[in-house]
Amino acid sequence: MERSRTFGWEDPGILNAAMGQDSGLAVMRDWLAGRLPDPPVAAALGMTLEEVEQGRVVFALVPGEEHYNPIGSVHGGIYATLLDSAAGCAVLSILPKGTRYTSLDLNVKFLRPVTVDTGKVRAVGTVLKSGRRTAFAQVELVDSADRLLAHATSSCMLFPA
Repeated sequence: MERSRTFGWEDPGILNAAMGQDSGLAVMRDWLAGRLPDPPVAAALGMTLEEVEQGRVVFALVPGEEHYNPIGSVHGGIYATLLDSAAGCAVLSILPKGTRYTSLDLNVKFLRPVTVDTGKVRAVGTVLKSGRRTAFAQVELVDSADRLLAHATSSCMLFPA
């Protein structure tokens, strides 16, 4: 039986414009509170922002069949996107107004398979170190029992908006 999924998103320019108006933490808090829309990638994957504090963010995802690869588990690219989002947004949460970031690298270690039976997973991103031009973050992907499913580290380049 064929399955389908429909989703929508708001103008990504709204969130992008907010980045130049306030600190990264303020933007992230407005996003969490629903005063700013989710970016389209969040709608496409079904991931949600659950927690924000300076230097730490949590994204969540309930795995579905739409995330599956040919071997019957969640595709590694879904993990990587969730991990990259948590690392980048953890960095964003420490940035002052007028500063942006972009990912330079993402090193991912897949430790356990994720399926629909896994239930909700959380990507907990934290900043390890930040300088004038570069910031480093790590992310742990965990299940509801806090079992480690994947781990990632990321370097981000910082630059003026």
